[in-house]
Amino acid sequence: MSNDYILCSERLGFRHWQTTDLPLAMALWGDYQVTRYFDSRGALSEEQVKERLLKEITTQETHDIQYWPCFDLETGDFIGCAGLRPYKSEMDILEIGFHIRSEHWRKGYAREAALAVIDYAFNQLKVKALFAGHNPNNSGSQILLGKLGFLYTHDEFYQPTGLEHPSYLLKADHEQHVN
Repeated sequence: MSNDYILCSERLGFRHWQTTDLPLAMALWGDYQVTRYFDSRGALSEEQVKERLLKEITTQETHDIQYWPCFDLETGDFIGCAGLRPYKSEMDILEIGFHIRSEHWRKGYAREAALAVIDYAFNQLKVKALFAGHNPNNSGSQILLGKLGFLYTHDEFYQPTGLEHPSYLLKADHEQHVN
């Protein structure tokens, strides 16, 4: 594993966000195709993307997790981000999420990134469960979460979209049936 990466999968290397990563953050969260399902503000401005970047950096500093930027190990291309954030800390449950740049959709990166993060959460951090939610209009995320073994538990209001998002759990003691 490269010294630059904190986590690697077959094709992806993950590292921490840095304050100098605004161009990468703009390429990801500045793309309305990426953010339309989790942020109802429309196309995000540079200032809004910068706020999002700083939020990820702060989450890393405070909780030692974030949605880490990930890169193609062969080409170095910035693919997107995937990682963890606090959810129900008192129950040892973290939230998993992944945002893939639109030009890299349908290449298996979201699944690969999610599997790496799941492995890290359960085998390194020893969490009891992972929570995930998705916009009710995002059928791609719904299908992927099912393939990853997440089970639907409830709908939960998500302030940034103003919608009830289908929500799921994956328990550490699950029998992994990843398709």
